Amino acid sequence: MTRYMDSVQPDADAEVAAPRSKRRFPAQDSRDRRRTLISGALFTVLCMLLINAVLGENGYLATLAARREEAALLARRSRLRLENQELKLAARRLTTDPSALEETARRELGLLRPGETLLVIRDVERQAPGATASK
Repeated sequence: MTRYMDSVQPDADAEVAAPRSKRRFPAQDSRDRRRTLISGALFTVLCMLLINAVLGENGYLATLAARREEAALLARRSRLRLENQELKLAARRLTTDPSALEETARRELGLLRPGETLLVIRDVERQAPGATASK
């Protein structure tokens, strides 16, 4: 058993000697540098791709803006279709209904029938209490 203990205990010379450093070979250094350079390049390319996917011309933000614009255009198209239907109905009424034609002529052109009198009523601006007219 003493033999085993002797082999387990450190030598006195080992304590005095400097710790052994890892020796690196020039080929290993260049491989490590190459790996670091390739890793950095791949990381840079990945970051650029991610930024482009979010901020690019066809990225996420551009897609959201296009969807908002599409929704606005669809709503506008619906309003224009409704307005178009109303105009078609009004045009049909004007061509078929004489009373609708007369009503439109009176309203938009200010036309009168023979013997009618036009009364124009103007709003008078209200003055503040206690103010006198300067005319």
